[in-house]
Amino acid sequence: MPTTNLSTWYHSNAYSADAACEHCAGIIRHEPWCITRSDVVTYAYEAVLDADKLTIGDQLILHALGVVWSGKMCKGQCQGTPIAAR
Repeated sequence: MPTTNLSTWYHSNAYSADAACEHCAGIIRHEPWCITRSDVVTYAYEAVLDADKLTIGDQLILHALGVVWSGKMCKGQCQGTPIAAR
């Protein structure tokens, strides 16, 4: 195949790593577990970043298990992947 045809073929590819979702790395479509598609994952993500986002029920369950879930992981806007609560 001539080089000009190859460069045209690659040029027409509209998807690139730059277009990938920062949470699931989906380029064409988001994964089912992506924060942008699942309310449960969104809740868990927010609960890791800010303990005030936990429901009362989840707070009681964690308290009964002896878990201290408090504070915020980040000040202001967090960047990157969340770190598990300590």
